[in-house]
Amino acid sequence: MDLSGPLFPAAWLWLSALAAAAVLAVAVRRAPWWRLRDPVRLNAWLGAIVVLLLMWSMNAGVREGLNLHLLGASVATLMFGGPLALVALAVVILGSAINGSIHWSALGLNLLVMAGIPVLLAERLRRFAERRLPPNYFVYIFVQAFAGAGVGVILVGLAATAALILVGAYPSRLLLDEYLPFFLLLAFSEAWMSGMAMTLMVVFRPAWVGSFEDKRYLAESPGPSRGEHRDNTGDQGNE
Repeated sequence: MDLSGPLFPAAWLWLSALAAAAVLAVAVRRAPWWRLRDPVRLNAWLGAIVVLLLMWSMNAGVREGLNLHLLGASVATLMFGGPLALVALAVVILGSAINGSIHWSALGLNLLVMAGIPVLLAERLRRFAERRLPPNYFVYIFVQAFAGAGVGVILVGLAATAALILVGAYPSRLLLDEYLPFFLLLAFSEAWMSGMAMTLMVVFRPAWVGSFEDKRYLAESPGPSRGEHRDNTGDQGNE
């Protein structure tokens, strides 16, 4: 899935680097860094970077420069929000370049396609779900975590394939037959992994998940609580 620098013209690499720098600067400026003052959230953010770096290092190559791996961008966005997730993925991409998985010349291009697209989708989907969909736990897991992650991988695959076709890196027939279809399989794996990870964290480590609010997704139905019912019964007996 990582886009290889030698496959792209220098103009593409320079323009993508400038665009990525601008996007990252906006993310750094808008990121809620004050949340990381909490040691629990800071450790979760740093731990997520390590886990994502390990995920990105475990890739499978279809052909020269055509690598596939899980992203984890939707999980990071649901945990920390779009800006902090994008910064975390930028660190992951930098680490991948250090260990040789990504060409240094393609840092900006990979940030825009492999991180920017799924983070933007996850953030938009979260806002849509909060405004338009019922505040239900299963909506959160299956729509935002599961479906959002899978669709994000498919969009990344479409963008990567389109970019490779435009620059003539490989014949379009080869990319459409031997590269793009693998993203459908990867999308299911990404969706399953994201749904499972968010389910476990919401249950056992809710402090790590900034987008999940107990009052919204686990609120009791309206009406008198059990305590209020017992109090009313006692009052009637005294009368």
